[in-house]
Amino acid sequence: MEPMTWLKYMTLAALLTLDVTANEGVVLLHGLCRTKASMSKMETALVKAGFVVHNVGYPSRSAAIEALSESVVGDALANPRLAQCERIHFVTHSLGGILVRDYFARHQHARLGRVVMLGPPNQGSEVVDKLGTWKVFNKVNGPAGSELGTHQDAVPNRLGPVMFELGVVAGDRSINWINSLMVDGKDDGKVSVERTKVAGMKEHLVVHVTHPLLMRNNKVIECTIAFLKTGAFLPQP
Repeated sequence: MEPMTWLKYMTLAALLTLDVTANEGVVLLHGLCRTKASMSKMETALVKAGFVVHNVGYPSRSAAIEALSESVVGDALANPRLAQCERIHFVTHSLGGILVRDYFARHQHARLGRVVMLGPPNQGSEVVDKLGTWKVFNKVNGPAGSELGTHQDAVPNRLGPVMFELGVVAGDRSINWINSLMVDGKDDGKVSVERTKVAGMKEHLVVHVTHPLLMRNNKVIECTIAFLKTGAFLPQP
């Protein structure tokens, strides 16, 4: 039997009670214009699952992506809460995933574990293409927001394939029909399902959830824990 095959036959309840075999940490990174409070439900579930969790709050509108990634990801990895962890995983929402990609495109870290990205604009968003030159857009979203377009020189498209174990969760439900008119194909109101994908990812999962609620959805939380523990989004019972 292949190494991962037996996992497919486990119930989700049994999977979620699996012990974390080492002292493992998880860094949570929220999205653009959000706060760490948006990741609080995910934080609670991960702690219950046995992880040491560092839920990071950062000023997402204050700087460009490279500057944010250096300070936010670098500081998170050095946080004393995670000092005794043998592996450090990441769970990100939206912009948070691009910060992780940007940081690890330049740095290596011996303790880096698995990464789950929720609604990441891994190939940018057409919404930024359409609105990124508007003054009000830049005032609301800051320098990082304007760097998330779909053109070849946009930051997400310059970063190349991921070199870590990555699972991506995309939403295909939108409550923002104006934004959805700007996006090609199925989308979550911010990013198309197709543009959440990135070369090198291990798994890709689509759920019927809108962008702002991905990190609060029970199925998404369960699948996130499954991926961190096993490296796979297991099928729901």
